[in-house]
Order: sequence, then structure tokens, then C-alpha cells
Amino acid sequence: MLSFNLSHPLYLRTRHLKLLSCYTDSSSPSIARKLIKDSKLSRVFSRKLQIVDYASLVQTLSQKRLPKVAYEIFIQTKSDNLLPNYRTLCALMLCFAENGFVLRARTIWDEILNSSFVLDLVVISKLMSAYEKIGCFDEIFVITKDVSVRHSKLLRVVCSLAISCFGKNGQLQLMEGVIEEVDSKGMSLDSGTSNAIVRYYSVFGTLKKIEQAYGRLWKFGIVIEEEEIRAVLLAYLKERKFYRLREFLSDVGLGRRNLGNLLWNSVLLSYAADFKMKSLQREFVGMLDAGFSPDLTTFNIRALAFSRMALFWDLHLTLEHMRHLNIVPDLVTFGCVVDAYMDRRLARNLEFFYNQMNFDDSPIVLTDPLAYEVLGKGDFHLSSEAVLEFSPRKNWTYRKLLGVYFKKKLRRDQIFWNY
Repeated sequence: MLSFNLSHPLYLRTRHLKLLSCYTDSSSPSIARKLIKDSKLSRVFSRKLQIVDYASLVQTLSQKRLPKVAYEIFIQTKSDNLLPNYRTLCALMLCFAENGFVLRARTIWDEILNSSFVLDLVVISKLMSAYEKIGCFDEIFVITKDVSVRHSKLLRVVCSLAISCFGKNGQLQLMEGVIEEVDSKGMSLDSGTSNAIVRYYSVFGTLKKIEQAYGRLWKFGIVIEEEEIRAVLLAYLKERKFYRLREFLSDVGLGRRNLGNLLWNSVLLSYAADFKMKSLQREFVGMLDAGFSPDLTTFNIRALAFSRMALFWDLHLTLEHMRHLNIVPDLVTFGCVVDAYMDRRLARNLEFFYNQMNFDDSPIVLTDPLAYEVLGKGDFHLSSEAVLEFSPRKNWTYRKLLGVYFKKKLRRDQIFWNY
């Protein structure tokens, strides 16, 4: 069957399938005993303490979902004074963790900790990923505590890995425990992890926790990145805390040009959401004075507010400004115009805008989705998206979409009056 030489790995890859087939045969003896018998290890080296390597066999058993077999081999070889080396112990630990045998995995983990073996980050990362997949987050926290006591040099990286596992899955209490562990050691987390904490709180936490996480960034002089800024902005917009949103933006600094118009557009959006039109106009002028050029999202935020307020002249000036800067309107822009006139039953007056907008263009949406969080999507926008989703093969234009929309409105009105 499988021949072994203790100066080499405990098995040959080409024999794995034969060994596994023995286990599936109910008339065969235990795979562990057959392994020992066929290899003649018990007869040749039974009275000597020998380090052996059968990590690849364990990995194969793990892939075959046979952790019990791996455990049999582990127990049998140790009873014959054959001690698995570090690579094998790690393979066994991962095998048990990946297959849900948490207590056995922890036993191997404790054995490695109490030995002369030095843990490496690759194994720890794989072990955490295995526990994350089966939802065993408490074990991940135990790992960070053990590393803190036994291998403090690895603590910073291990804590970063743990924070990522906890944060992605909304385990904020455990994540806070890891952060406290880092603080108690007088250590600081890297920029990427510190920013990620802000993002996780933005998704799963409260505004107070978000602000505390951002304060931590400020304390350590770490610059908040675009992804985290977007997450924080989204959290403020969902809670409709526009004043606090503007305070946050002011603290971040509206002059950061590496973010494009994201910060300025968010300020405009906070005023547009409250329909504070004078403040909206004042901030728009401030944006221009600061040397920023308005983009499509900038104009559409204003257009959405003008449309809701039926400010037709301001809507007209917005389109003129866009045409002057060669900014092509998208579906959101068309929706603002159509909704403004339809809501006031002035559909015939839409011809006024025909020379400002090309109704024969193909529909496209390029507006930052943040604009929809508080102002929402207009009726024409929603209707057109539904048409485009269910009939994507047609060569749609804004004119065709407008024809479909008018038919829907006419049919809806007829049904209403029939009742």
C-alpha cells in the first residue's frame, strides 16, 4: 500500500486515493491502523520518538471532508511515538477548523502554542478565515488574546486580520475588544485598518460610533480615504443628519482635490435635501470660487431640487450652464425636466427644452448614487429604468422613453376616471 521513509514525508501523493478507498470499505480495518501496518512504522520505529510529516495527506483528507480520518491518523501515530511536525500540526488544525471540529482545532492550536514551534501569519490568517466561514467568531477573538500573550510581535497584523473578520460580519463588540487590546499594548493600527474601522461602523454602527472612529483617525494623524468618506456620508444621509454631515465635511476639508467634487457635491446635497435654495446657491458659488468645476452630479443635485420646487427658470439656467461647459445630460437630468412639467400638467411646454437637450441620445445614468439617498428618483427616471431593464435589446432613446411614459400616464389617468 503506502510505504514510508521517516527521512521523507509520511506518504506518496500517488497512493492517496487507494488509502481513502480502504476507508470507505466497511470490511477494511481502520485507515489509521492500515496506514501504520502497511508502512511498517510500528515495527521498525515503535520504540523511538520520531518527527514525521504527513501534512499533504491531511490536506487531501480535508478536501475529501474526512476530518475524522485525519484525527484517527493523528491519534494512532502519536500512540506509536510518531510526533507530527509543525507543518502537519497546522494542516490538522486547519482541517478540523474548516470542517467544523472547533474543539479539536483548538486542541492543536494549544499544542502549537505550548511547543517550541513559532507561529507564522499565513497559518493564522487561514485559521481565521476558516472560523469566519463557519461563523465561529469567538475563536478568532481567542486567537488574538493568545497571540498577545505568546507572540506579541505578530499582534498588530493579527489584530488587523481579526478586525477585518469582525467588521465585515458586523461583529462590532468583538471588534471593539480587539481595538482595546491594541490600545492596552500602546500600539497603533495601520492606516488601512483604521480607515476600515470607520467603514464598518458606517455600515453596522451608530453615528456616535462613526464619529468616535473618525476621531481615532484624527488622533493618530491618519487621513480618511474616499471609500470611508462615502460610507460616512451615506450614514449621515440615511439618518438625515445634514448639519452634522456638513460639520464632518468641513473637518475633512473641502479643498481635497484628490476626491474630485465628492465633498462639495455632498454639501450641496445636504442643502438640496432640505430645499434651502439660497444656501444651495451660495455653496455652489463658493465651490466655483474655490476653483472646482461642477460636474454632472453637481448640476443634477441642483436640478433635482429645482424640479421638486417647480423652479422652471432655474432649471432652464442649469441646462444652459451644462451646455456651456459641454456636460451631456443623463437620464437623471431628463427626469428632472420631465417630472417638473408633468407634475404641473405642462407637458406641452416641454418643447421649450428640446433645443437644450438631445432627445435622440441613448439613455445613460452617470450621476453619483449618493444623490438618490435623500432626493430619490423621479417618476420618469423610475419608469425608464424599468423599461430599459425589461427591454434591453431595443435601441432606446430619450424620445422613445418619453413616448412610453406618456402612454403610461394616459392609461393611468383613464383608469382613474373610469372609477
